[in-house]
Amino acid sequence: MRRRVGTSLYAGLLFTVLGAVAWASGQPFVFPSLGPSAYILAFDRRGERTHAYRVVGSHVIGAVAGLGAYWLVAPGVTLTALPPALSADGLRLAASGVVSIVATSWAMIATDTNHAPACATTLIVSLGLLSTPLQATIIVASVVGLVAVHLSVLWLFERVVGESHPTYR
Repeated sequence: MRRRVGTSLYAGLLFTVLGAVAWASGQPFVFPSLGPSAYILAFDRRGERTHAYRVVGSHVIGAVAGLGAYWLVAPGVTLTALPPALSADGLRLAASGVVSIVATSWAMIATDTNHAPACATTLIVSLGLLSTPLQATIIVASVVGLVAVHLSVLWLFERVVGESHPTYR
């Protein structure tokens, strides 16, 4: 029970910081793939899946691969409204998504930065939802901010409590 509560509250804390930044700046510092990243950081606070290079690196790869796929295959098209069945725009968006997933998966494996939420990031970008260089930069900045808050909380917790993270039974 304590792990469920602790993980839930901690994921919420991590997300709250970026929610406040998004609210104050009017920029997309909160986006769907950030939620799973916050959950992984909260659930497995010091595990292999939470290393900063893995979390940040994977989202950088996802953002770059998404931008590349979008600007190569589907510039100017967006998934904010469904394209008609069998339309060229729909095909371009689908192809952009496929290209971005292939590129992101390959690059994450090649660089040992496996972090599944980055596949959602690459789709967010490659499907035209956040597909400008500024928006991709904000995505990366959000992930860096999320990891920075996480590492700061761990550091503070260790200084105050004397352990690296709470133990759950």
